Amino acid sequence: MVGHKLKVARAASGLSLRALADAMGGIVSAQAIGKYERDEDMPSSRVLIALAAVLNVTEEYLLCEDELALEGVDFRKKAGTSSREQAALEARAIHMLERYLTIEDLLQMRSVEWEQPRSAPHPVADMRDAEDAARSVREDWGLGNDPIPQLAELLEERGVKILSLDLDDIDGLAAKVRRKDRSAARVIVIKRSTWSERKRFNLAHELGHMVIAPSGGVDEEKAAHRFAGAFLMPADVLRAEVGVNRSSISIGELVVLKKRFGVSIQALTYRCKDLGIINRAAFDRLFKIFAERGWRTAPFEEPETMQPELEEPKRFERLCYRALAERVIGEARAAELLGISVRELDARLDQVAA
Repeated sequence: MVGHKLKVARAASGLSLRALADAMGGIVSAQAIGKYERDEDMPSSRVLIALAAVLNVTEEYLLCEDELALEGVDFRKKAGTSSREQAALEARAIHMLERYLTIEDLLQMRSVEWEQPRSAPHPVADMRDAEDAARSVREDWGLGNDPIPQLAELLEERGVKILSLDLDDIDGLAAKVRRKDRSAARVIVIKRSTWSERKRFNLAHELGHMVIAPSGGVDEEKAAHRFAGAFLMPADVLRAEVGVNRSSISIGELVVLKKRFGVSIQALTYRCKDLGIINRAAFDRLFKIFAERGWRTAPFEEPETMQPELEEPKRFERLCYRALAERVIGEARAAELLGISVRELDARLDQVAA
């Protein structure tokens, strides 16, 4: 039966039942497609081929019985984001995850499992516990106190699937992935077009959700924010750079620190306030300047912005290139898995070879 896979592929494409029927040239009705999705009927070979072509998947994909499902989904979204938009993003994430797991299977690789830090989950009764949790995770993973150069790569090495998608009103999501006959995987989706300093903070924030266990009365989002700040900007290192107590900090100094830690100027300012390096009055003065300069609103373009491509996950793409080089798959299959044309694939391969 093709119901689950068909529904996921259609939602990922953003097509309604009627739009899908129209895109297929009317060879089948919207009502019939609805029956396929509910497993009340099975499409003929001709219809199956047409469905696969319009949805940019293979017939084998639609017929495959393996199913993925997201659990405990945590969205980072704007107020007013519709449930339909959220459902479409979940479907796109599942759709891409299936490709990711497919390439691992084709290469006969054991899927990297989530390497939960030994000390997690960390109970969090107040914000100081979130600080301790970040310190413990760094210790468990042997990271020391140095700034983390590529956070997406680090998390992928620890078994978190990082997906980068073109998004509008949603900045991303984090979830567990339920897989048949396998342990649950972890996935984080980030917004491809976002400045890399914001991607890094979002990734650290979602890691916080994975490793902390806030008790009643603790705001989980604030705790995850505090974890992210502490994980990216360890207290001892930041105090050594800035000092323990400052009456003010210049924009120029914050720009230099931004390049060192790979975070936004605003995240640095929050971190300095949280650690008591600056007081509330100094914090408010800085944020007034940020607002006047337009850094508090989209597109959030601060000085020395880190281009979006600097913090992009690369493992899935590398695996596709590897499978192609080892002749496990052909160019058409590689392009399909990557969601690009064969021409674009050739251009990328030329660039990689150069």
